[in-house]
Amino acid sequence: MNEKWQEIIKQAAVITLSITIMAIGVYFFKFPNNFVFGGVTGTAALVAKLTPISASAFSSAANIILLVVGLIFLGKSFAITTGYASVLLSFELMLLEKFVPIDGPLSDQPMLDLVFAIALPAIASALLFNVGASSGGTDVIALIVEKYTHLHNIAAALFLTDLFMVVAACFVFDLYTALYSFVGLAVKSLVIDEVLERIKMCKSILIVCDDKDAVCEFIMQNLHRGATYTPCNGAYTDKPHFMIFTTLTQREADCLQEHIHDKNLNAFMTMLSTTEVFGKGFNH
Repeated sequence: MNEKWQEIIKQAAVITLSITIMAIGVYFFKFPNNFVFGGVTGTAALVAKLTPISASAFSSAANIILLVVGLIFLGKSFAITTGYASVLLSFELMLLEKFVPIDGPLSDQPMLDLVFAIALPAIASALLFNVGASSGGTDVIALIVEKYTHLHNIAAALFLTDLFMVVAACFVFDLYTALYSFVGLAVKSLVIDEVLERIKMCKSILIVCDDKDAVCEFIMQNLHRGATYTPCNGAYTDKPHFMIFTTLTQREADCLQEHIHDKNLNAFMTMLSTTEVFGKGFNH
């Protein structure tokens, strides 16, 4: 039970941090420049330009509708985490709108604003996807597309979902804004994909050693991971050794490397980076 609550608190903390990062990027860099990378915030920029409705008010209403859609197609757990993220994002945007009003871009360098408008929300989205949540909006549609089609890449699904908003920006804003928005959408998708790959990065490790017990016991008892070993012989000396295979996170791999070094174990170790790991303790 304690472990369950720890996971819930950890997930809530990551969502809160991610949403705060996203709110800063959206409010200070995306809205003032009319950048439309898609999503509810992109649509909100269009609506705020064409109607008296504020961007924050539209975001709140649209997120509620799409949250119900997410509950139907993606399940209760996703709806709870995304609901919390959506409400928090709307709340933070309204707070910023009330206490930190801005009437234009923060700088006279659109490219600099574009970098922050891309990087902050993209990093935040990747963190949310990694803990099984999203910021709501068209992220929900993208996750539905990924789940029910053969497109098993959230960044690509997000790009296709948000492309319509970028096309609409061509007719609402000037050409430069539309071009910046298209570049922003493409780079945002690439950043989300890259950040997710880095977060999921693991190490496939192959070890040739004499004392398998010292290595295997450390992996199982200290790192709480599994390992597979088999007897082998060195080609040069024809002496018997053991070959051990395991998959660990980057932090766990560093711990194992330090253990082998500190214990002066006679071992030859290679590590390969991998992001697609399926099985107990990893993705299912």
